[in-house]
Amino acid sequence: MPTYIVLPVITLLAIALAKIEQVSAFGLSALPLAIVFGMLYGHISLRVEDKREQQFSTFCKQKLLRAGIVLFGFSLSLQQILAVGWQAVVVDLVVICTVFSVGTFVGIKVLKLHRDVAILIAAGSAICGAAAILATESVLKPKQEQVTIAIATVVLFGTLAMFSYPFIYQWVDMREQSFGIYIGSTAHEVAQAVAAGQSINDETMQTAVVVKLIRVMMLAPFILMLSSVLCHLSNRNDSRIASTANGGTSDNKAQREKSVITIPWFVFGFMATAMINSVVILPESLKAVLSFASQFSLAMAMAALGAQTQWASIKKAGPKPLILALILFIMLICGGFFLNSWLV
Repeated sequence: MPTYIVLPVITLLAIALAKIEQVSAFGLSALPLAIVFGMLYGHISLRVEDKREQQFSTFCKQKLLRAGIVLFGFSLSLQQILAVGWQAVVVDLVVICTVFSVGTFVGIKVLKLHRDVAILIAAGSAICGAAAILATESVLKPKQEQVTIAIATVVLFGTLAMFSYPFIYQWVDMREQSFGIYIGSTAHEVAQAVAAGQSINDETMQTAVVVKLIRVMMLAPFILMLSSVLCHLSNRNDSRIASTANGGTSDNKAQREKSVITIPWFVFGFMATAMINSVVILPESLKAVLSFASQFSLAMAMAALGAQTQWASIKKAGPKPLILALILFIMLICGGFFLNSWLV
């Protein structure tokens, strides 16, 4: 069966399964399900893609991915931020900056992971799981297996975190709304924030989802800043290499060919759709259609990514990505709790 038929079928199956109560209770959204089904298909199928199918897979991983993130902006609004207060915004900001910085440093300097793997895992843990990894991928341009490794580790520990929240709630003295802020500021995926909050009560779930969506909203400035920092580091390394090669004299050609900032234009689309949703009251039926379109586009990208990823590549990465994700999981659960207790 051709790829342009298989991938939509996998996507619809993942979306349908994610809506089943027993599946959603595990915090499994359509995105991780789609990549798992894609990987199963990629390993079972012995078919070699022709040029047309390869072009379709590339279209899914690039164009549909960006379209899905832009459409995701319609699920966010400035009113949501005002509803939970400035403390929740500060907590989200501190969590993102701390987890990403520590994750990148430990991954690269301590565990000696490839730079792209460390950044992807750190971004996924700090912001919004698989969606953040896919958005960060547009700036890094990593290998397929590196993206899959990052998604697998983040989904694993995100699921573990989701089951930890109800247990933690029984042993802490924290109001329901405050605990919702704690969940939203530390959960990996939106679906996991929903499931964890729901296990407490509806008020906790609503607060958790809003705070989690605020973290998602911070994805846009994060991607722009990451692109700027990577460009600066690349230019500095190029200048150092050119200077060394020319006996301490910078090479003019190297200076002219400095790296330019990779501008992920879809991020501005993401910001624009969030602003539209903040100032325009959209019909619920239209918002439902846009939400499905976003989910379908992102799940298609995940299915295409999974179909072209081999298990041998993941196995080759070894235990280090899991160790990094575990460290960040502990930071989110423990550090996030003390941060929320202090600020909220």
